Amino acid sequence: MQSLTYVAAASLLIASLQAASAEDGEKWVVTWTGSVQGPYPIGNPSAQPDQKFAFPDPATGARDQTFRLMVRPDLWGKQARIRFSNAFGKKPVTFDGVHVGLQSSSAALMRGSNRPVTFGTKSSVTIPPGGSAWSDPVALPFVKQPDDLDGRKLAVSFHVAGDSGPMTWHAKALTTSYVSAPGIGSKGASEDEAAFPYTTASWFFVDAVEMTAPADAFAIMAFGDSITDGTASTMNGEDRWPNVLSRRLKAIYGNKVAVVNGGIGGNQIAGPAAYGSDKPFPGGPASGQRLERDVMALSGISSLIWLEGINDFSKNGNAESDKVIAAMKDGVARLRAKWPELRIIGATVTTALGSSSAAHGFAEQDAKRKALNEFIRTSGTFNGVIDFDKATIDPQTGGLKPEFVPDSTVGNAGDKLHPNRTGYLAMGQAIDLDLFKPVKASSSAKAKK
Repeated sequence: MQSLTYVAAASLLIASLQAASAEDGEKWVVTWTGSVQGPYPIGNPSAQPDQKFAFPDPATGARDQTFRLMVRPDLWGKQARIRFSNAFGKKPVTFDGVHVGLQSSSAALMRGSNRPVTFGTKSSVTIPPGGSAWSDPVALPFVKQPDDLDGRKLAVSFHVAGDSGPMTWHAKALTTSYVSAPGIGSKGASEDEAAFPYTTASWFFVDAVEMTAPADAFAIMAFGDSITDGTASTMNGEDRWPNVLSRRLKAIYGNKVAVVNGGIGGNQIAGPAAYGSDKPFPGGPASGQRLERDVMALSGISSLIWLEGINDFSKNGNAESDKVIAAMKDGVARLRAKWPELRIIGATVTTALGSSSAAHGFAEQDAKRKALNEFIRTSGTFNGVIDFDKATIDPQTGGLKPEFVPDSTVGNAGDKLHPNRTGYLAMGQAIDLDLFKPVKASSSAKAKK
């Protein structure tokens, strides 16, 4: 593997080549994220089809095949740019035949919508292990009135030349995407579905989309673990609590607000202490280790909601509440050091008491959770507080309200850890929208060029 110095230099060179300014009167705003968490298959996918036909050997990864990933921009613009990631790869990966288009249904696209994507004016890009690359801006002529595309999905198609090696991914997409058979070559230019027989409930290699938006548009980052990622919500239903918040805000601001999801199933605040492609953990890197990539390198974010901590107190994490609080305070300080105007909202952690999960549900975990929630509510560390605990707890049992327990993804009894679609709706409705009245939005350095 190349040295970290080489990786950093290569990534900076790629970023500088891709950086571009939006047109006058507009700016870049992040509109979708799928935080990368490790090398496939390490992670916590939901409702995942058998992947052995698309990816027979995880060590080989993708082999001369084409992906068609479906992502739902939370704000539409007339130009887009896409970030590709090889953060957890072990070899350089070459992407070519990259296109973006508007999904019709399944893997088929709306006729005439598919557009080629370049990187520094070239049709391909090679990303070293640990690196990432932004595409050039690509015009989206099918975006006539951005409001009219609310809820539609953008299809990001790309070909992996040769073997990728271990694939950087986001396990829990809760969204159906499509993959060609290995060895079939570059098929991203096609608008029909014939080349994409296999489905996946995860996202691979692509981790962010930005679009041009009016100067007063803004984004909100929902940052956390599986309860932000949407475990137990409806497959393809877009009913995680960040989705509920988005719909409420769009009723006020229309296509000038995006709520993007930085949740990773199993993520922790204080652990693991070390993370890398050779030492992966299902929950991905600790929150502090991913703040730069998943938050601070993105454009237009005015607020961040932080909901996390239950995994730190599980039998897998087993951290003390003081350690978790210190790590959260450090993350807040780092965010404010870069973006002093950023609103950071603390969200109380929901209960896992009585969970059927072997790692959760015991009294000591609940006591630590309550100590963290007391810090969030009373310390003054945050610009505001969302009390998700109050919105979801059954005061008689200390567990989740019974109607929030049955799993909405696959229809089983639920685990008393993850709220279902009903619970996420209650969480999204419990948020005070006054917390997000527009202020000057933060921008990454690349967005200011």
